[in-house]
Amino acid sequence: MTMFDPNCRQCPRLANFLDEVRSQHPDYCAAPVPAFGDPAPRLLIVGLAPGMHGANRTGRPFTGDYAGILLYQTLFDLGLASAPTSVDLNDGLTLHGVRITNAVKCLPPQNKPETREIKQCNPFLKAEIDALPADCNLLALGKIAHDATLRAYGLRLASRPFAHAASHTLPDGRTLFDSYHCSRYNTQTRRLTTAMFQDILQTATDRSPR
Repeated sequence: MTMFDPNCRQCPRLANFLDEVRSQHPDYCAAPVPAFGDPAPRLLIVGLAPGMHGANRTGRPFTGDYAGILLYQTLFDLGLASAPTSVDLNDGLTLHGVRITNAVKCLPPQNKPETREIKQCNPFLKAEIDALPADCNLLALGKIAHDATLRAYGLRLASRPFAHAASHTLPDGRTLFDSYHCSRYNTQTRRLTTAMFQDILQTATDRSPR
């Protein structure tokens, strides 16, 4: 099992980019970002990758960037977070029954990881999934996270196409739910509305036991 490695440099492009970012922003985390939340969740939320001035700065997924605004507010509204905002590692925020991770643990240039980098990082996601309680379901935020989850299961990507609000049964009996990513672009263009996001997160939570 390949557990999270905070010193991973297996992807040369990403490692070199983090070195550049760290030199420009010495107070940033600028390193692989670990998962955050309940250690025994009933729902694992899988995002894309750390954002430059969000998770890459703070060291916590979706923390300090625009995409985290809707995510953490919705978790709070559903009683899954202790506060409606996630500011930094020392803000005291806790999650209840939910854990958040990313398909790619390091910040990619232009927020676009290459396919080989997604595949290189996939064993970390697989290890996270393997360590989950047997009844924990998954919610993928966007197609890249969806595809990475299928790869972690050794499934063909065409076997379970991504679609917002879709659900897919996985080989171990878990359910994978899909949502558009809660990015600035998707929310501002209203491809993803607050109501849409709350509905899919509520559905994923309601259909996850415990």
